[in-house]
Amino acid sequence: MSLPQPTNIDRAPLNPSNASGSKAAPAKLGLGLLVALVVGSIIGSGIFGLPQNMAAGAGAGAILIGLTVTGIGMLLLVRVYQMLSLRKPELDNGVYAYARALSGEYVGFNAAWGYWVSAWVGNVGYLVAAFGALGYFFPVFGNGNSPAAIAGASLVLWAIHFMVLRGIQGAAVLNAVVTAAKVVPLLLFIALVAMAFQIDTFRLNFWGDAQLGSVLDQVKSTMLVTVWVFIGIEGASVYSARAQRREDVGRATVIGFLICLLLLMSVSLLSLGVFNQPALADLKNPSMAGVLESAVGTWGAVLIYVGLIVSVGGGFLAWMLLAAESLFTPAGGGVMPAGLSKTNTRGVPANALWLTNGMVQLFLILTLFSQASYLALISLSTAMILVPYLFSAAYGLALTWRGEGVRAAHHRSDTPVAALATVYCVWLLYAAGFKYLLLSALLYAPGVLLYGWAKRQRHERVFTVWEWAILLALLALAGTAATMLATGRLGL
Repeated sequence: MSLPQPTNIDRAPLNPSNASGSKAAPAKLGLGLLVALVVGSIIGSGIFGLPQNMAAGAGAGAILIGLTVTGIGMLLLVRVYQMLSLRKPELDNGVYAYARALSGEYVGFNAAWGYWVSAWVGNVGYLVAAFGALGYFFPVFGNGNSPAAIAGASLVLWAIHFMVLRGIQGAAVLNAVVTAAKVVPLLLFIALVAMAFQIDTFRLNFWGDAQLGSVLDQVKSTMLVTVWVFIGIEGASVYSARAQRREDVGRATVIGFLICLLLLMSVSLLSLGVFNQPALADLKNPSMAGVLESAVGTWGAVLIYVGLIVSVGGGFLAWMLLAAESLFTPAGGGVMPAGLSKTNTRGVPANALWLTNGMVQLFLILTLFSQASYLALISLSTAMILVPYLFSAAYGLALTWRGEGVRAAHHRSDTPVAALATVYCVWLLYAAGFKYLLLSALLYAPGVLLYGWAKRQRHERVFTVWEWAILLALLALAGTAATMLATGRLGL
């Protein structure tokens, strides 16, 4: 079945009117700040628990395969974002715009909605992880979801919220500083663990125990974990409207990805030379602390806990910016309520920021009652973002197949790269499993209320026939998820 082609895509205004009626020039970000946004959004809490998270379901051989598959797959996706930024420079906020260009307004809305939900759910996970790390020094914070931890997380949330309201440029500069600071303990970890690395330990039980299942099962078990730690590669694309030079968007994406790939692979594989798979799987998270403590002593664990707190703070800031922008641009394009496109006198999408952080606060409170774990939150956040990734890759394939876009940006490799990236995204949906796809549908479905509100504001027809079919399928999946949750057959 061929997908319907939208008649026109309204480019979201770069400078929507603010609440006071005056105009504020949007902050422009150079290459360095865009790279920092990519690295800052990728390197958060995930890398600090990566050794244990990977070893929990796979042996060294399967982990190596999983990292290779993810590295190649994400590199293909990075290449798609780079290609699209050059072929279609008029499309701002790629995650939303590419899905809309592919299949219409409702699909574009869902890509933006899913990305936004993924961002703020991930930020809840970041805060839980940060205060769980503080629990190492102050037991009152427990695992990050105790009453004291939620109170502390709420204070941090609103302190950063009001700081961001003072200006995107300042927040981006602070993110760059924090990003540089959090890379230092990672480099120290890599250097120190490399000296303690034992090749015999790495080779021991290389393909895992029988209880871990087949190599394919083990590789699948690494998928959500590895994708989670790479989420953020699209950070520069989301902020494309604020880039000083359009070509810097693609460059920042590639540079940021390569930096993070080297860090992530080094941390994961070197740890397997200090602990074998069963021992590594039994470590408490953040498992990097246990690995470095084994290599150099107690001060190594302290270093990692401090590094985790700094890293999560930077990741939280980067994702707060990305979440607000993922509402702001679609609102300017008419698929979200117009109020979300308004900025304050400093050019910050204030209404989008208030809604985003209001949801973070709500879910922080809910963690007191559900005791949702960090791993459950990141798994749900990852599943939510897989669909927007698929839309981006599929649009890249459609674009190259039709030969569209700025001619100077065309390359022979574009079509096979986009095709392989699309296959990789489909594989990720399969590897995620039916559980998280159902839970994702439950979070996607309520978005229709916001979309309907936006269309009514513009006095436009809400759905085409194709979009009605999408909505009905989404509601069917959401209904199934709700029923299974109510009967205890599904849960975080």
